[in-house]
This record gives sequence, structure tokens and C-alpha cells, in this order.
Amino acid sequence: MGGKLIVFEGVEGCGKTSQMQLCQAWLQSLGVSVVLTREPGGTELGLDLRRLLLEKVDHKPIAQVTELLLYAADRAQHVEQELKPYLAQGKYILCDRYVESTIAYQGYGRRLNMSLIDQLNYIATGGLQSNLTIWLDVDVEVGLARKRGTEAALDRIEQETIAFHQRVQQGYADLAAAFPERIIRIDGSLSKEIVHQTIQGILRDRLLLG
Repeated sequence: MGGKLIVFEGVEGCGKTSQMQLCQAWLQSLGVSVVLTREPGGTELGLDLRRLLLEKVDHKPIAQVTELLLYAADRAQHVEQELKPYLAQGKYILCDRYVESTIAYQGYGRRLNMSLIDQLNYIATGGLQSNLTIWLDVDVEVGLARKRGTEAALDRIEQETIAFHQRVQQGYADLAAAFPERIIRIDGSLSKEIVHQTIQGILRDRLLLG
């Protein structure tokens, strides 16, 4: 069985973490070797970059292009150190965020130059695309309310304006419309169990799982 890269995407509070854990348990029950990872922070270097990117320091804001370059650096390290080796070993990788996040957040949210983003994504990935991207679509305000309902403090990105997060959401919608064969929308407002069952069905159909 060849390795597969399955990416989970969506706005803040869409339920990616829970669904990845459920998906991992299900795939393992089928005898599939599974790895969970994330961006930013999927490598030792990435953990340091994640802290720089997500901790909010009011008197030392991160410039938007700097933010973009840090995400690209995290991805380049992640692809070389984790994704390519695991795929070569035939593992199924469940990845929390990948190139679509950069397009949605830095392209649509920050309104940075999309050609620059595409170039950096290609440099960072060497052209490595997901086999399948699961977009968990929830209303922005619902997702943020979920985040605020947890004990964890909101990070720098989560504290952005509603307008910013709405632009991000539009980015995901446009990506799903442009690449329907690879990016699959799932209604993330449904129950955790129904969402998981839907993901199972998609993986069975698209990846020929038993």
C-alpha cells in the first residue's frame, strides 16, 4: 500500500483535531500505518517557528511578509524531514494544515500577492500535493465561539478580526471550487459522529480503503 497525504483544513474551531484523532483510530483498525502531524510545528524546528508565529507580542508585531516566509520555512523543513520520508515508507499521513492554509490565511486573509504565495509554496513543497484535502466548513463565528469556549488562550491568528476570518473562509470556498477532485467540503457544523462517518465514506471511495 503506497503512502498517502491527507490534509485537514478549515477556519479556527472547525474540529480538525478531533476528526484527525477519530480518523487515525479508524485507519489503524483497518491495519493502516498512520502518522499525525501539523503545520506549523511538525518538526523540532517547526515547534520554534510555531511559537514565533502564534504567540501575540503587542509591541513586536510580525510583518506580513515575514509571517509568510516563516510559514514557508516551517513547511520546507516539514516536507523534507517528515512528509517525504513517511510517504516513502508507505504511511498514511494525516496533516493538520498544508498549502491551502497559506493561500487562505496569507492570500485571502492578509491579501498578500498570490503569485508570491504560489511560488513559495512550490519551493517549500517541491510540488508535493495532498492526495486528498478535507475542508471542514463551519461558520466563522461558530468556530471562534468554540475556541473561546475552551480553556486555552486565543493565539495571534485566532485574535484577528471577524472580517479577516471571513476572507479566510472565502479562500477555502474558492479553493474547493477550483480543485473539486482533491479538496472535499464537509459540513463541520454537523455532529462529530456524522462528520467522522462522512470522512470514512470519502476515504473509502477516494483511496479504495476496505
